Amino acid sequence: MIKRIAYFSRLLASIYFLLANPIIIGSAHSASLMQQSSYELMSPENKAMQDDPLLNPAMFWVGDGEALWQQKMGPQNTSCSSCHGDAKKYMRGVATQFPKVTKGKLQTLEGQINQCRVGAQSLPPLAYESKDLLALTAFVAFQSKGMPIAITENAANASFMKKGRQTFNERMGQLNLSCAQCHEDRAGLKLGGSLIPQGHPNAYPIYRLEWQTLGSLQRRLRNCMSGVRAQQFEYGSPEMAQLELFLMWRARGMPLESPGVRP
Repeated sequence: MIKRIAYFSRLLASIYFLLANPIIIGSAHSASLMQQSSYELMSPENKAMQDDPLLNPAMFWVGDGEALWQQKMGPQNTSCSSCHGDAKKYMRGVATQFPKVTKGKLQTLEGQINQCRVGAQSLPPLAYESKDLLALTAFVAFQSKGMPIAITENAANASFMKKGRQTFNERMGQLNLSCAQCHEDRAGLKLGGSLIPQGHPNAYPIYRLEWQTLGSLQRRLRNCMSGVRAQQFEYGSPEMAQLELFLMWRARGMPLESPGVRP
């Protein structure tokens, strides 16, 4: 407990230092123009863990997701593969296009998986951060590993994109900080002893060593909201989907690393 209090004290001190130091802020902003995956900020050991499928702990979830993909269940005794076939062929590139608008609704990849469960398999939706939903998401995302994120701004998603962009730039919480203030203005500086990443969602779901498990982008976003003492958006909420959409558009063109490893 004492160590935890000391950590947050150092974290808050770092935030106030950054806010009070316009010289450092200016140089960091200039350096943040080029897209950079947070993979580049990791140690050689952590990079090796992500790169080697035999060392990457997230691959256990990919294996579980592959088994779930083939598993027939529900009243219709259908599996994901019953409709979608070979994931290696028909899921290639799918994760690079989410969130996307379907029948007027903005849908995340997790939301699309749950929609299939409810609509095609007559099963209840999986809970966010549940083992099965993370496994299926990781398996589908893995089929697009190395492919560029393909989100574009268009007439169908423009209103959702606008709201996501507003959230990204809006100050929130007791610390009165926006996503942009950390991940654009101060990317590359240190906070609590760690380099501040640009905040690109190009490796989710990720295995975080801090969590000792796999987690979604929405879990990471809720962590940030908690860090600035803001009210967290609910898992699966429209606000989360809008913010995800903007972040994926902001990272457009970057290769998908899923499933990633982070400290």
